[in-house]
Amino acid sequence: MQKLNFPSYIFRFKNSENKVSIFDEIRKKFIILTPEEWVRQHVVQFLIMEKKYPKSLINVEKVLKVNELRKRYDIVVYNPDGTIYILVECKAPEVKISQATFDQIARYNMTMKAQYLTVTNGLSHYFCQMDFENEKYEFLRELPNYNSVNK
Repeated sequence: MQKLNFPSYIFRFKNSENKVSIFDEIRKKFIILTPEEWVRQHVVQFLIMEKKYPKSLINVEKVLKVNELRKRYDIVVYNPDGTIYILVECKAPEVKISQATFDQIARYNMTMKAQYLTVTNGLSHYFCQMDFENEKYEFLRELPNYNSVNK
């Protein structure tokens, strides 16, 4: 897998039936290693190791309903009260981040109401803070650390 724009992390791999899997600490199981999964696992480690979010507040690949359609989000970080703090959309490294990518995460967020959005392909990362009152988002240089979150 290609080098991503993240610090280096140690991952567990397994090879079976000529397919490589990577261990997901959140789902507690091995997942087939695709380019998008490679990005997702780096984001999970980034949230845990660099931003200090507890694993117990992170959720990976769950289904949600958006306008009666079933959609799947990549990563969510919850507030301790159960509301959604960060919504992350991961793309494979070869997928260019476009306005359509932001439109996708914004549609998801109409239902989820996350305070922060992150879109990454592992090479480029975009972070935004929602302004629900004015129905817009503001780009940030980085996500807040867990210790700066209102607990």
